[in-house]
Amino acid sequence: MQKGVNRVALIGTGSVGSSYAFALLNQGVTEELVLIDLNKEKSEGDAMDLNHGMAFAPSPTKIWYGDYSDCRNADLVVLCAGANQKPGETRLDLVEKNTRIFQSIVEQVMKNGFDGIFLVATNPVDILTYAVWKFSGLPKERVIGSGTLLDTARFRFLLGEYFHVDTRNVHAYIIGEHGDTELPVWSHADIAGRSVSDWIESHAEIRSDDLEDLFINVRDAAYHIIQRKGATYYGIAMSLVRLTKAILQNENSVLTVSAYLHGEYGHKDIYIGVPAVVNRTGIREIVELDLTEEENEKFTHSVDVLKKAMDPVYKRKS
Repeated sequence: MQKGVNRVALIGTGSVGSSYAFALLNQGVTEELVLIDLNKEKSEGDAMDLNHGMAFAPSPTKIWYGDYSDCRNADLVVLCAGANQKPGETRLDLVEKNTRIFQSIVEQVMKNGFDGIFLVATNPVDILTYAVWKFSGLPKERVIGSGTLLDTARFRFLLGEYFHVDTRNVHAYIIGEHGDTELPVWSHADIAGRSVSDWIESHAEIRSDDLEDLFINVRDAAYHIIQRKGATYYGIAMSLVRLTKAILQNENSVLTVSAYLHGEYGHKDIYIGVPAVVNRTGIREIVELDLTEEENEKFTHSVDVLKKAMDPVYKRKS
């Protein structure tokens, strides 16, 4: 790796990983991208295919199929490997098998001298991010999960559709588990600087029931997509690229990622989706929102559900 060149090592080139690589190239976010997967032929093919589109990319990116030794000089190792969520399965159903897979992967990455930042996308992402932190021994700030970044994007998109406003002018968060116990932070949701509650009061046609249904569609979006096409990958891939860009370009952006709580929001020893300031060092700080009593109760429930599901990680973390 040349001095000053950003390198991303992608582990797992299935639907999510290959979509991430494609989006990364199209946005010109990194100078080097190495693809690592047990399926060598698939990853070699992906590298060839991506390189053949280089003439149309916004900037040059060196892309190749590699191995764990390429992680030594990587700024980011992005984990998209593991078993996928199947129709009828919850994200938490994947804990045991993906924890085993991740222990092996992280140990091999660390043996090769990796000293950058881990990004975790595989489900259940909050639990596996905790596992990566424990298996790697890296500081908590340098292990980040995609968390509720995609859920927040879905939330903003659907709110924008409902209010007929550009998604980029909608500011609202989904926090908690990336899964069935996540929750919308209605108390801090605003559109063009006006709170959602203010919009409801000034527009007679807007109903609170509609907004509750809107959130349910956000929460259950993955199930609907999996039922229709077998897996979700475009949205999460673009979420990962957004997170990658925030880190490599030292943006200090506020993103709802899976971050380690050490007293924030009244909880400890858990990775969970919360707004956080992200830059070149990883997570600079967690943004603590002033939640309502109801929101706080729902967030606590989400924490409790995750902790109960973490037995496989607790058993392996030593």
